[in-house]
Amino acid sequence: MQFGVLGSGSFATALAKLLVANENTINWFVRSQQMAEHIAKRHHNPNYLSSVYFDTAKLNLSARIEETIARSEFLVLAIPSSYIHDTLSVLPRNIFEGKKIISAVKGIMPEQVLLVNDYLKQEFNFPLENYYCIMGPCHAEEVAAEKLSYLTFSGINEKLTQEITHQFKTEYLNTVINDDVFGVQFAAVLKNIYALAAGIAHGLEYGDNFLSVLIANAADEMAGFLRTVGVRNMEVGIHHEIIPGVQTIIPLKKSANYAASVYLGDLLVTCYSLFSRNRTFGNMIGKGYSVKSAQLELNMVAEGYNASRCIYIINEKEKVEMPIAETVYRILWENLSPKQGFKQIEETLI
Repeated sequence: MQFGVLGSGSFATALAKLLVANENTINWFVRSQQMAEHIAKRHHNPNYLSSVYFDTAKLNLSARIEETIARSEFLVLAIPSSYIHDTLSVLPRNIFEGKKIISAVKGIMPEQVLLVNDYLKQEFNFPLENYYCIMGPCHAEEVAAEKLSYLTFSGINEKLTQEITHQFKTEYLNTVINDDVFGVQFAAVLKNIYALAAGIAHGLEYGDNFLSVLIANAADEMAGFLRTVGVRNMEVGIHHEIIPGVQTIIPLKKSANYAASVYLGDLLVTCYSLFSRNRTFGNMIGKGYSVKSAQLELNMVAEGYNASRCIYIINEKEKVEMPIAETVYRILWENLSPKQGFKQIEETLI
């Protein structure tokens, strides 16, 4: 398998580290020639996860995305959703023919209000059967520190999904597979919005008791939305299969449900972890920062900001009761006071 990594942020760097750790030589598209030269000379990314050192003999670095795509069979897409269109729109419509795309984007296309696979279908006629995603509670900083993490790989082709996971699995990275391509992406979009809510609550100086109630209600709200848009795996404590396609029973191995790492697990870590950029962004909003000043201070993309608007637009059609997500949208996009917004949220919690 010849992998290409598109993106040079923290998660892209972490995924490049995993691929190289499994003896892959990778093609890596980075944002500038200066960055490519720095990594080649100094063996690390100068801006993100700079503690991670690479065997540069296993890196084909380039600041030209067409070159990386042409040389790769499997493309790991790890560009923030707000930059994907500008990066890809200049490319020929047939550039992804014969390629497999593995999306690590935990966001939604902000202008198009589309999941990444739907955007690729619309702009490049890219088929869903060649699209895979990497989701789950896996902060790049912990991968860099080689702390045990879990990633879920989703794809329609179970056999190829499993083969892809083998290229990322290490002693400190466990892999899970499922076929819920739409569900894992929507869950990743929603958990960022709820992490913003958790951060705003912390900035407003609510305590741990309130935060636990807020997140529990957010989990219920997220499950209601996922169920409404047709996502499976919403039961907790119920497992329909042992392992898809495997007849022999493997003890303690369960099928995915809502309590699995890629759904509830990712929601929890994004709401609680100090590594969470969405929680950090929300915390600044709760403390009185404007959206613009919080963006400048963070200096990284908080996917939940654009996601809150996109989910609000989608939900105008779906009509799911989502008071927490809707309030986050109104705080960030309609200048609702965080204090007033959370007073309204208080009345909805159970």
